[in-house]
Amino acid sequence: MRRILILLGLGLFCLPVLGQVHEYNLDNGMKLLVREDHRAPVVVSQIWYKIGASYEHNGITGSSHVLEHMMFKGTEKLGPGEFSRIIAENGGRENAFTSKDFTAYFQQLEKSRLAISFELEADRMRNLTLPKDEFAKERQVVVEERQLRTEDNPRALAYEKFNATAFMVSPYRHPTIGWMNDLENLTVEDLQQWYQQWYAPNNATLVVVGDVEPDAVYRLARQHFGRLPQVDVPTIKPRLEPPQKGERRVVVQAPAQLPYLLFGYHVPVLKTVEQEWESYALEVMAGILSSGRSARLPSRLVRGQQIAAGADAGYDLYSRQDNLFMFSGTPARGHDIAELEQALLDEIEALKNEPVGESELERIKAQVVASDVYEKDSMFYQAMQIGILETVGLGWQTMDVYREKINAVTPQQIQQVARKYLHKNNRSVTILEPLPLNGQQLPEATTATSRH
Repeated sequence: MRRILILLGLGLFCLPVLGQVHEYNLDNGMKLLVREDHRAPVVVSQIWYKIGASYEHNGITGSSHVLEHMMFKGTEKLGPGEFSRIIAENGGRENAFTSKDFTAYFQQLEKSRLAISFELEADRMRNLTLPKDEFAKERQVVVEERQLRTEDNPRALAYEKFNATAFMVSPYRHPTIGWMNDLENLTVEDLQQWYQQWYAPNNATLVVVGDVEPDAVYRLARQHFGRLPQVDVPTIKPRLEPPQKGERRVVVQAPAQLPYLLFGYHVPVLKTVEQEWESYALEVMAGILSSGRSARLPSRLVRGQQIAAGADAGYDLYSRQDNLFMFSGTPARGHDIAELEQALLDEIEALKNEPVGESELERIKAQVVASDVYEKDSMFYQAMQIGILETVGLGWQTMDVYREKINAVTPQQIQQVARKYLHKNNRSVTILEPLPLNGQQLPEATTATSRH
């Protein structure tokens, strides 16, 4: 396999030679993006709908996720489960996922089977039957999933309460799985309306990566998807989060072994930021704090001061709306939440007061870029990146300038974004206070909480 060697700062990476992205538009408004990757005789096909939890409102939260489940439950041509059976019989694998900003469905197949994927996806784009008995079963599956993954998971519960505290207006306050009361009252008629509104060729992007010829894929897409009619897709009001005017704090009490701290600051993302460099500076800052063992939080708080059993920071520059720069952690035995929070705040102050050294910055840039490079070694993640960028409104071309933009970030820019966004009045904090598990004694680290 032919490869290009890329030397960046302290990092040496091997990147597969990838074809350019070919863009096509069908007459019905559907977009097709194809990238050739001839390293193996396989193809990844993903269809991305511009619909997710951030499109929902109170009363119908969870609709996008429940509908994702129902997309496997039959069409006018196929019965429940037949979609998955046909893909498996052809040696493929398939699944789907829902997020705040999109719902996507994928298949990975031997390249000659791509037409099967297209035929099945085109069928369920407009011909879903939504049988009531299947809906009742799947809704209960999602209710039980929520019970297991959120209600009975103290960290997930704290994270859900954190988002609902940090976002007062933004639809990012809603959990992707939906609020329990909304799920329990969701009807098949709600889902039918949601499906008819959003599942349409002019609200979808088809991404194909693999051992294919782009024009042949375009002809195949026209054959299967081109006959589907456009739909008048609703215009969603922005529901933008207003500026925060003071720190918000919430305590969640739940049975747990250890306490947990979450806090975050409202920040722009690449789609919303006025000065593009700020988003890339935030991305590098997240890397400085928690990208690998040599990053500041694991090296200083976990192994150095041993205040934290674990500490992390994160930022997603590819969201559809403004998001959060996040910190999280668990205190080490013998330390409490207040000490951990102060240690994290000290690291923030260090970013504001002291420019990042050039050697540290180059090392972190290399790690950030390495992660991007390694993802591109996978056909699936190539398609994922293309699909995400296109669906949130950035355009797939954004991925081609990522490394250049990251390399251009300066120590001064990192200082600027830290000072601009990481301040108390822009902060929301959630503390998980453990309750006893089956009457057992709580660990020592759970006995104190922050009073900041």
